[in-house]
Amino acid sequence: MNPVPLARWQFALTTIFHWLFVPLTLGLSLFIALVQTWYVRTGNEKYKQIARFFGPLLLLNFAMGVVTGIVQEFHFGLNWSEYSRFMGDIFGAPLAIEALLAFYLESTFLAVWYFGWDRLSKKAHLATAWLAALGTNISAYWILTANSFMQHPRGYTLQGGRALMADFFALITNPNIPFQFTHVLSGGLALAGFVVMAFAAWYLLKGREKELFGVAFRWGARFALIGSLLVGIIGHFQGQFVLQAQPMKMAAAEALWETEQPASFVVFAIPNERARTNALAIRIPYLLSFLSYNNFTARVEGLKDLEKAAVAQYGPGQYIPPVAVNFYAFRIMVLAGLLMIGLAALAVAAKRPESRPGLLKVLLWAPILPYLAGTAGWIVAEVGRWPWIVYGLLRIEDAISPNVSAGNIIFSLVILTGLYAVLSVLAFRLALKHGAQEAVGQAAEAY
Repeated sequence: MNPVPLARWQFALTTIFHWLFVPLTLGLSLFIALVQTWYVRTGNEKYKQIARFFGPLLLLNFAMGVVTGIVQEFHFGLNWSEYSRFMGDIFGAPLAIEALLAFYLESTFLAVWYFGWDRLSKKAHLATAWLAALGTNISAYWILTANSFMQHPRGYTLQGGRALMADFFALITNPNIPFQFTHVLSGGLALAGFVVMAFAAWYLLKGREKELFGVAFRWGARFALIGSLLVGIIGHFQGQFVLQAQPMKMAAAEALWETEQPASFVVFAIPNERARTNALAIRIPYLLSFLSYNNFTARVEGLKDLEKAAVAQYGPGQYIPPVAVNFYAFRIMVLAGLLMIGLAALAVAAKRPESRPGLLKVLLWAPILPYLAGTAGWIVAEVGRWPWIVYGLLRIEDAISPNVSAGNIIFSLVILTGLYAVLSVLAFRLALKHGAQEAVGQAAEAY
């Protein structure tokens, strides 16, 4: 058996499990810091209770993110050693900074914050909340700096079959980073808002702590709406940037086989990759041209012409990514994002959410949407880069470890998938158990 697709599946599954926890840590840390800031400013104990209630959820989520993230690093040495050899000089720098600076910052001050209630002054304790949130998001920045090089290589030189760092400033100012980082951060804000609303909705439906969780619901609704709107706006401009940097990815996401001027947006289709055409295509004329270039009559390059250009630049080979995967993942992402905006707007507009049981029941399940959108977005980002693991520099099949066997990958794939599934279920049940506390006051005293 070919070990390459097995190694790709293993990394994809472990990454998706890891991603279940990362965005909530980003958003929830900021939510708690803001709520606690309001407590320090107003002296209103409700905001302190809200911060303390969601604190254990943040710690649980953070711990799971650390555990699932560590395993990813072993992939680089075990399954992708040729990638590590090629990229180590560049990839190692942002990862080392992330671990030595950002991770220790967030973990240290998160612990001080968690155990520092009533032991530190209000302002000193608030500072630990903000430092923990800052460290968490700086950590994401450095990880995305490493990934941005894979998407849009900058600041390197090729020597001895390796990519060596030639300009650290160019690495950290990669034009892909602002789009990718703010897109991820806004997604974390939206997810945190929906999670807060889900817990608040549960309490409001049960008729418990209505006043307290009414406040939490309103804060969560605003967080969700702001995050969801930012996700859509930033995602639009990121798509225009990716169209210039990786035109093949966006053409695959739109299932655009032929170059068009003007280009129609395909709402739904059944891509036929063998015949290189679409079946049952539902189109909106001119829209893709406008979305791509803010011009209703702009020319948009199709996959066939882009493949010819790739062959001329890189030599013979297959350069069209899996079209169906990218096409459907992109639409799942967009549809989930639109539903997030709609639900968050309804939640913000609900003056008395306890009187809207139908909306509250829907919001119990609403956190699925940002998880779905985020996962689908990363599928487009990573699968759409095929056949490159480092765009334009290193192909996927050239990055695999030379001596790794399919049997070893299958064994570890089964073990890790089973272990991650159990850990995720346990974390989810612990979160629900915490959310089902009889009284927030008791929960606050317990922690």
